[in-house]
Amino acid sequence: MNTRNLLVELFVEELPPKALKKLGDAFAGVLADQLRAQGLAAADAAVTAFASPRRLAAHVTAVAARAADRAQSQKLMPVSVGLDAAGNATPALLKKLSALGADASAVAGLKRAPDGKAEALFFESTVPGATLAAGLQKAVAEAIAKLPIPKVMSYQLESGCELPGWSSVSFVRPAHGLVALHGADVIAIEALGLHSGRDTHGHRFEAAVDPVVLRDADSYAAQLREEGAVIAGFAERRAEIVRQLQAAAEKVGGGARPIEDEALLDEVTALVERPNVLVCQFEDEFLAVPQECLILTMKANQKYFPLLDAAGQLTSRFLVVSNIAPADASAVIGGNERVVRPRLADAKFFFDQDRKKALASRVASLAKVVYHNKLGTQGERVERVRAIAQAIATQLGDATLAAQADRAALLAKADLVTDMVGEFPELQGTMGRYYALHDGEDAAVADAVEDHYKPRFAGDSLPRNSVGVVVALADKLETLVGMFGIGNLPTGDRDPFALRRHALGVIRMLSEKQLALDLDAVIRAALPAFGSLIADPSSALSDFVYDRLAGSLREQGFSAQEVDAVVSQRPQRLGEITQRLDAVRAFAKLPEAAALAAANKRIGNILKKAAATSVDAHVSELLLQEPAEKALFAAMRETLPQADTRFNAGDYTASLQTLAALRAPVDAFFDGVMVNAEDDALRLNRQGLLAELHRAMNRVADLSRLAT
Repeated sequence: MNTRNLLVELFVEELPPKALKKLGDAFAGVLADQLRAQGLAAADAAVTAFASPRRLAAHVTAVAARAADRAQSQKLMPVSVGLDAAGNATPALLKKLSALGADASAVAGLKRAPDGKAEALFFESTVPGATLAAGLQKAVAEAIAKLPIPKVMSYQLESGCELPGWSSVSFVRPAHGLVALHGADVIAIEALGLHSGRDTHGHRFEAAVDPVVLRDADSYAAQLREEGAVIAGFAERRAEIVRQLQAAAEKVGGGARPIEDEALLDEVTALVERPNVLVCQFEDEFLAVPQECLILTMKANQKYFPLLDAAGQLTSRFLVVSNIAPADASAVIGGNERVVRPRLADAKFFFDQDRKKALASRVASLAKVVYHNKLGTQGERVERVRAIAQAIATQLGDATLAAQADRAALLAKADLVTDMVGEFPELQGTMGRYYALHDGEDAAVADAVEDHYKPRFAGDSLPRNSVGVVVALADKLETLVGMFGIGNLPTGDRDPFALRRHALGVIRMLSEKQLALDLDAVIRAALPAFGSLIADPSSALSDFVYDRLAGSLREQGFSAQEVDAVVSQRPQRLGEITQRLDAVRAFAKLPEAAALAAANKRIGNILKKAAATSVDAHVSELLLQEPAEKALFAAMRETLPQADTRFNAGDYTASLQTLAALRAPVDAFFDGVMVNAEDDALRLNRQGLLAELHRAMNRVADLSRLAT
């Protein structure tokens, strides 16, 4: 089959930068998939996506001018319906053949084949392969239709459009050009009111020629770079920006390095076609402002890359990724320095103004800030967080911690009413710490003010000290208990109050900090702070937390069986979870594990039925009659105390492994003893024996969950 490489490009106005990479990958991916589905491209055809601010393009290797013909077999009807007794075609069969473009002459060539209980007639034909023009038309239309467009806009087509009925088009941005090249040949297709050709456009100001007339599909990237001054590939352009950022930082010297921010790097890559990194500078006086403020305003508002020194502190230099490369860049540098100066001056003004008023004095203003219409103001929320923090610190038995946690909880939300946080909400907590230190607050309290929001996202660090952990727990529990208490639960992918993230934060702090706190007790400790404001959500919230815990553990690599065995027991000390899982994993490797797990499942089923009749099970050695039950009782008297001792010492692995000695007597018991004896005393005694065994076997985990 004769194949050549294919290039398709949509030339448009500036695309939304935060969506550009996704748009480029989707356009190329769907286009190639459609070509493969029509037999025009091989399954292993290489696909290259191009995406720059003003273009989406795809290069696909080894695309055929025409797909291969393919055989097709269509079931018509049962033989008994299609042919009469003499073997002649019935009217029903002739009508079916006519619908397929065939006539009575095709009857002789019909194939007979079994179809279930009856024999059916099949019409075999050859379907011509799609031409590239038709197939590409369909593929481009599908690629455009399936673009993950964040917001569609409608625009009028340019005057002179020859397509009747086209007055406006809906697309992510107005499109002005369409290229479709198969090797060096233009494939005639239409899209968005445009006819395909070989002309595209380069950089708005620095292209050597305009338009750029593409020689063939393979010259696309090179011609755009050389004639159009554009790096068309997103990944290539991104790598060039990284290279230039590093080179500029090295030129500054002193161990300087650009701040690492993958999202910013992607966004800047989507804003420029020909990156040119320049070094700029601002006045040293602005460095008196907390660096988080300066970094945020430079990144968020200006898309600059601040430079840090070897110690990670902000310097007065920053890097700009320009879209032009003039011989004399002084005007570009000067312009960017003039633009950033008012931004930094605003930050300095906010910082200076905020420090004129003590953080504690701002707490009263929180009474005017609505938190939730059913849960009151931020001021009321602060009082609840204080009460919950006190309850947690009391459970931990540390009076000093309780006093510090109360002070931190009081101040934790006060920076919400500062000018700096009003301008930059992302700095809440961070600015609270700076203002608390300025006011002379204890360092542990100031750190807790910042850290009580942690962990803010997956993989984020936990609060750095015990005060921060207590206040962070209190803050997250206040949100969880409050929202569950008013029935405001997450549904599907909707979780506006980030309750799943808050639950994972509680789990991480309780487990990773090895806190001597029971989960249910901590949840119950939060209830009094709400008074009669909410219904008791303890049970539902506990289920929610354990469900999030199970999901988190599976993501960490533990099997569903292992997680189910441990979490189903709802261990209250979450810091023990990992040790329990490790113990279950070690136990499962023992040769006795499968038999004991199956026996445990059987015991559980027996006891469930016994519980249904309200049997008061007990154990009396005098009522043990069969040798097998006597042997099991003796083995339990020897083994269970050892397992319990090791369990109480926190050695869960050894505790479970001790139980392996019970395999033989347990197997013998079920082989030789009738548990549900007719004699009530014997039955209750044997049930009591199994109940004691069941309790001991399931202290670490529910071993029946390991049974296959």
